[in-house]
Order: sequence, then C-alpha cells, then structure tokens
Amino acid sequence: MSAALKYTLGRIGLFVAVLAGLWLVDMNVFLKLMLALVFSAALSFFLLRGWRDEMAGEIAEAAERRRTEKERLRSALAGEDQPQTPNSDPQTPDSQR
Repeated sequence: MSAALKYTLGRIGLFVAVLAGLWLVDMNVFLKLMLALVFSAALSFFLLRGWRDEMAGEIAEAAERRRTEKERLRSALAGEDQPQTPNSDPQTPDSQR
C-alpha cells in the first residue's frame, strides 16, 4: 500500500473516530463537524507523523525521478546524448593519445 493512501485513510479514520466521539455531545451538527475536523487535524499532526514523513519521502523520490528523466529527455532531444568512447577526450587530439 502506498504511503499516500495509508496516510489519507489514517486521516479519514481519525476524523470519523473524533466525529463519533463528538456525536454523543448535544450540539449543532455543523459545529460537531467543524470540531471533528480541527481536532482530527491536530491529532494527526502527532499520531500520523511517521506515515506523513514516509509519504513526503516517496513524493520527493518521485519528483527526483521525474526531474532526472526530464533532463535525460531534454538532452536526448538536443542531441547531447551521443555516447563517448571510454578513452576519447574531446579536448585531446588523436596524436597525443
């Protein structure tokens, strides 16, 4: 399961749990929803820290892969992807090798 899905389901589950606890209190339904949203956000900051960090790491890795692939494609389109032989140096003439 991806970290983003795990974190999202954790946030939703925490919201539902807080809302279920507030459902027993006699107050306006809109107020219950707003309090559940605020309390679940505050609790998730502490309780879901590991999942949030894991998700951020996955997102950073994906962004790095996309950036690397984008650079590779740009250089290929510009014609800069010509493979050089291991002993060739464009600065050194053939007579000095």
